[in-house]
Amino acid sequence: MKQGELVVRKSYGGDVIFKIAALEGSRAVLKGVDFRLLADSPLADLQPAGGLQPLRQQYSQMKVNESLRELAKFRMWQREKRQTELGGAEPIPHAYFELPGKVLHLDGDPTYLRKSMALYGEFRVPAEGYFVAEPNMAHALYRLLPQVRPDIVVITGHDGILKHIKNRDMNDLSSYKNSHNFVNAIHTARQYERDMDSLTIVAGACQSHFEALLKAGANFASSPARVLIHALDPSCIAIKTAFTSVRETVNIADVIRNTISGFDGVGGVETRGSYRLGLPKLTTQLT
Repeated sequence: MKQGELVVRKSYGGDVIFKIAALEGSRAVLKGVDFRLLADSPLADLQPAGGLQPLRQQYSQMKVNESLRELAKFRMWQREKRQTELGGAEPIPHAYFELPGKVLHLDGDPTYLRKSMALYGEFRVPAEGYFVAEPNMAHALYRLLPQVRPDIVVITGHDGILKHIKNRDMNDLSSYKNSHNFVNAIHTARQYERDMDSLTIVAGACQSHFEALLKAGANFASSPARVLIHALDPSCIAIKTAFTSVRETVNIADVIRNTISGFDGVGGVETRGSYRLGLPKLTTQLT
């Protein structure tokens, strides 16, 4: 076994593919390839992934493809709706321009951050992304929010229920790896902007304390059933919000249904979109 190798855990039936992030004696630190999961394992419990495609991984890839198709269909439907609103069957006298919501994405994992930024780029969502360790996110937001002035903030990385705590209370933040850090970051964001429609917050990672994140002020959060969430789930929600009109609320059931993890992985509250349409078409780009 070597650092960077793709492996599965034999004791878990090889359900998730990991990359070895580090080797520490007879143990390995593992990072999920598709799921926001950080774990450690004895080397003896690992085997090379090889050409393995665990059922969970296959299902995950199917859901990714489905989610991206739904986002693309939403954008097509939205363009048709704008055509109808502006001119019906008649040609629009002036081509319009679009101002989707701007995203500030803080991620505790640089690999997932790159994947998320690529997705924003694919859908042409203006976004700034920063790799920030979870304990430092509150401080980073204090500095970045006035500088970036986003419409949507994504606060994500790694989390999980701590297994070494005896008689752990699932309602206690101390039972989670990083939920308390996400809560602190949400508090900082809400000190900057209290209005939940002026600043949409998408927060959490695998097995995060869903209720605590919502109570702190998040619009969308993970994980209601304390399950693993896909690396792209927070970004998918941010994109849907960025392209929902300021005159409308995000369809909660629709946006959650079309995430990779679904209702067990993500939940939220009624939230207004941050997309604006403008006329006539700009000759220079707004900054």
